[in-house]
Amino acid sequence: MLEQHKRVIYKVCYLYAGDTAQLDDLYQETVLNLWRAFPGFRGESSPATWVYRISLNTCISFRRKSVRQLQAVTLPVNLEVFDEDDGNRKARLTELYRLIHALGPLERALILLWLEDRSYDEIARIMGMTRNNVGVRLNRIREKLKSMSNQ
Repeated sequence: MLEQHKRVIYKVCYLYAGDTAQLDDLYQETVLNLWRAFPGFRGESSPATWVYRISLNTCISFRRKSVRQLQAVTLPVNLEVFDEDDGNRKARLTELYRLIHALGPLERALILLWLEDRSYDEIARIMGMTRNNVGVRLNRIREKLKSMSNQ
């Protein structure tokens, strides 16, 4: 299951880590939490949703414990998870991550789930919100990102 969902785990961790060392620590902490929680997995949600929720909760808890301010970081050159083909796509992706890093933790979590093509219903289940609240917040976040990118 870890192998199947490692890209998702890595993406969630990446958005909450301040640097590469922190990313590695956060990834390991997330995997450890998944390992500990696995015996309690009842299958009431899909494994992907369960992994996402544990990853997200681990990252949010990690950020709350951290006293440092979140700083924008550049994408590492070896980020093979995204299979970059051209420089233009990489530049756009780098800019998107820079903007996402500037969002608050809840906004980052919501936009990340949306970028993963999760349905509003699934995002609502993962985040513990209503479907309508997810829709409203995502619209506001997208507008905020547009506004930030035009500055």
